[in-house]
Amino acid sequence: MKKQTIASAMLLALLVMPLNMAMAASGPILEEFKKQAGGVEFSAERGKTLFSARFTGGKPDTPSCTSCHGASPKNTGKTRAGKEIAPMAASKSPERYTDPKKVAKWFRRNCRSVLGRECTPTEKGDFLTFMMSQ
Repeated sequence: MKKQTIASAMLLALLVMPLNMAMAASGPILEEFKKQAGGVEFSAERGKTLFSARFTGGKPDTPSCTSCHGASPKNTGKTRAGKEIAPMAASKSPERYTDPKKVAKWFRRNCRSVLGRECTPTEKGDFLTFMMSQ
């Protein structure tokens, strides 16, 4: 019985390790967004709403994040050109949110495409908080 418990604990640790690594790496990025947003607490629920909502200010063929990334951030998406996009969820793509320059580049590009403007620091923090929870 003890061997099963130890094996189960080790398996659980291996399963959550990528998410823990992603959360640790994205911590400074979230802290910077929090500083820019005036210390606001981020919300995974607001991030989920941002991910799922349809907007009219951006490009007509990308009215929401789900246009390319699909309904679930845990699944693979596709660009308009048909190129595969790795899942957005930190549990599936833990390295996605580790490089501040790449995070900034993709927020800049995708917010302009979907919203027609830059995302606010609060929107970025909410979105990243949602992806860390997935």
